[in-house]
Amino acid sequence: MKGINMKKEKSIRLPSFFEAILPIITMVSLMIYVFAFAKEKVDGKFESIYDGAHMPLICGIIVACLVGMICGHSFKDMINGMINRISTTLDAILILLTVGLLVSSFMISGTIPALIYYGLDLLNPKLFLPIGCIITAIVSLACGSSWTATATIGIAFMTIGKGMGINPAISAGMVISGAYIGDKFSPLSDTTNLAAGVSKTGLFDHVTAMISTTGPVFIISLILYTILGLRANVVNYDPTIAEGIKTSLANNFNLNPLVLLPIAIIILVCVLRIEGLAGVMISVVVGIIFSLIFQQPRSLAKIFSILHYGPDIETGNAFVDQALAKGGMDNQMWTINLILLAVSFGGALEKSGVVEKLFAHLKEKINSVGGLVFTTMATSVFCDATMCDQFLGIGVPAPLYEDKYDDMGLSRNFLSRTLEDAGTLWAVMFPWTACGAYQMKTLGVNPLYYFPFAFVNLINPIYALLTAYFKRNIFWADGSYTNVFGKTKMKKKAHAPKEVEEYAINQLNKLRKEGKAPEISF
Repeated sequence: MKGINMKKEKSIRLPSFFEAILPIITMVSLMIYVFAFAKEKVDGKFESIYDGAHMPLICGIIVACLVGMICGHSFKDMINGMINRISTTLDAILILLTVGLLVSSFMISGTIPALIYYGLDLLNPKLFLPIGCIITAIVSLACGSSWTATATIGIAFMTIGKGMGINPAISAGMVISGAYIGDKFSPLSDTTNLAAGVSKTGLFDHVTAMISTTGPVFIISLILYTILGLRANVVNYDPTIAEGIKTSLANNFNLNPLVLLPIAIIILVCVLRIEGLAGVMISVVVGIIFSLIFQQPRSLAKIFSILHYGPDIETGNAFVDQALAKGGMDNQMWTINLILLAVSFGGALEKSGVVEKLFAHLKEKINSVGGLVFTTMATSVFCDATMCDQFLGIGVPAPLYEDKYDDMGLSRNFLSRTLEDAGTLWAVMFPWTACGAYQMKTLGVNPLYYFPFAFVNLINPIYALLTAYFKRNIFWADGSYTNVFGKTKMKKKAHAPKEVEEYAINQLNKLRKEGKAPEISF
């Protein structure tokens, strides 16, 4: 009989709008409940019953999988979608594990304690914020990682700030600003390379474009940090706290300036462009060697224990003990668990068709450069907040809007810049994202508290969006650039695929003839 032995193909459809937003509403609602309402009164104070993002993400994954199966995908399809997305972040996860080893080795070598000790000598409460931001940016630029910068110099600055009586939320915001400035400008950064790659433009073309927004914002931020520092209420600053920290460090570590050399090793391996994972491991070995030379001798088993579980340093000073209770591969697992769940959630949303349903037709309604920048940024931030991963905040919008940038005669490094202006910088603002969770664990401050003081991250997307709306600060496909004063000058053409470049330049020429794009000023 016809069709008896034929398998019926199961049709796959896109979810409806309600189906598409259901996993997101589930996850966000549970996040709000966990971080805002899951509290109980203990000794007259409200304390969190549960403050992790893990369980809300698991619930979101379950709902996303159900939506995908309702739309025709098999459960195996959904699992494969999550696994494919996880595979793209394995490098970052391995580096995260080695960062735990790095922090432990830098603790027992005396490198981080020495940074704290000498930092308290060199800095003062009035200039701590701008100088700290610059130094953190330099370290992050050199190592190409905001995570490594915050886990080393960032921890030191958090302790120095406490010793100076500065609000930890302000110190954390300053550290985040500096770390992400360096991360964005560094050609060694994973997000910098990712943004250039998905936009199909040159790495240094991308870095050049970022300078046009992040450069001015960095200066604005330094001015704000200077004003904040000068206006800071340091009446209650107790210099004996800083002296107590220094005394505790001096009594427990050999603070010879030579123990600062491992920081130079990090910079050197980055200058030599040694692959990130190998570079971190080299720095770990150097830290261990320095600990054996300058600090107390330890057995191999003890070193293994410290690298795995973190250092067991007790100085008797609460500030110091809290600051040095960082590192260890085991202590990274909380964050790694969260990253795996966050990326799995993003993969489930992609596989079930949620992303395509929500964003595929948005670009049809865009008719201006400002509108295109806003839509790209909004999509990036949406992906950061709901898919919980900055790689998705960069990787999802790029293929959605790249042809719209070509239609408007814009360069591909303008696309890559816009992706990083929002996708990278705002990923750290949510406590349930991989970046936010890592920085919260490292710096000890919830992103919701340091958000108002992370001026670079906060202001950069706003600056980029405003200048685009006023038809300024725009890179065009033919290499011309409209500056913040509205003058369009010919600069170096950014790399793009040949057929893309030819199409975009033709579109730009048509727009100029119609008076919809600026003419080049001579």
